[in-house]
Amino acid sequence: MFYSLTGTIVAVEGSSVAISCGGVAFQVQTSLGTLKKIGSIGTETTVYTYLSVREDAMELFGFSDKEELSCFKLLIGVNGVGPKAALSILSEMTPDRLALCIATGDAKEIRRAQGIGPKIAQRIVLELKDKVARSLDTKTMDLSSPSSGGGVISASGSSEEAVTALEVLGYSRTEAASAVAKADENLSVEEKIKFALKQLARG
Repeated sequence: MFYSLTGTIVAVEGSSVAISCGGVAFQVQTSLGTLKKIGSIGTETTVYTYLSVREDAMELFGFSDKEELSCFKLLIGVNGVGPKAALSILSEMTPDRLALCIATGDAKEIRRAQGIGPKIAQRIVLELKDKVARSLDTKTMDLSSPSSGGGVISASGSSEEAVTALEVLGYSRTEAASAVAKADENLSVEEKIKFALKQLARG
């Protein structure tokens, strides 16, 4: 029903913001990350929205960018994860960080979000891992392709997962592949990521 809202911030209350559009102020629930980005009262802003309709309530959720909105939609699609839990997770970590946790199976990191227990965190990882991987595959090249600077590592296995996770963090396919290729093949995905991050940090 609503794609986005563009207007002036007229109030901020806890984890919600009121945005005035054409004389009507819409109350929008959001994450702490978005609250930090969109500015203070009097600022004109745009948020991308999701309308939640239940028998007892209608709530509007908004985010500063489409990436965070997409993560929100993925999270509430997991059995047992409602809008409030999804906001809690996105208030604790960025979409990139969440994707990394899911790609590496790091449910413990997701549990840091308020109100998220071990079972829910593990369910998020299990149900979203394939979706996150497919999403990333659509925008990355096969490592075996000559144009990707390939041949440095296999396009499957733990090395590929590590490369994918590094791409989520913003590194190019070539940078990630080169750094991961220097890691011991027997290391776990998470260990390869940590090793590669140290290599990348050295420049």
